[in-house]
Amino acid sequence: MIYLDAGTTYSKIISTEPIGGLAESFIQQVGGNFYYIFPSKRLSELKLKIDKSCGHMTGVKSHENEIIALACGVKRTVDPNATVLDLGSRDAKWIRFKDGKFHDMDWNTSCASSTGATVEMLLKFYDLTEKDLKFNPEKFAVTCGIFGLEKIMDDISNGAKPAQAVSKFIHGIAFNAWTFAKKPEKLYLSGGFCENECLVNSLENYCQVVTLGRFKLCEGLIDE
Repeated sequence: MIYLDAGTTYSKIISTEPIGGLAESFIQQVGGNFYYIFPSKRLSELKLKIDKSCGHMTGVKSHENEIIALACGVKRTVDPNATVLDLGSRDAKWIRFKDGKFHDMDWNTSCASSTGATVEMLLKFYDLTEKDLKFNPEKFAVTCGIFGLEKIMDDISNGAKPAQAVSKFIHGIAFNAWTFAKKPEKLYLSGGFCENECLVNSLENYCQVVTLGRFKLCEGLIDE
């Protein structure tokens, strides 16, 4: 069985057997399952037989709604009244449980200021890595991705180092994400931003943060 979360930039696969064409993308083995992360542009060349999927880049018939996949993937590992935010390359979505049952949700698919793709673009443009970014107590009011980029360029032109300016931008993303999720005291974070220390530390300025990693949507596709 092959379960696929096909993100805009990266895809995640959980397979019950090793996949030879993805040996270099192997992340870990959990129980009898093999976990992989690889660029989504490789999906078409791999020609895999996908059993269940979710995500923007998949064309598989057996396709699950991402909110449902997220809820199924996290419900065994979070508090009964948890708020879970999935912050990825293209969108942001959160779900809330009440007494262990799905209660509420929201999904932002239209604003680039809250997505990983914007950060990846900035890192490439300024020749930075995620390790160069550190929590900055200052933040930009990132109400729009385009205006956010303008603030970064203005800050750099006024003498700030690129890493400092981008860190302010990421702090703004973190504040927006926390506000978007209705300002919980504790937030479970899913998606690629789990590996961005600057984003996680910025979120911790507002709430307790528990990172869940990048495979929760994929795990939500696995039949119980």
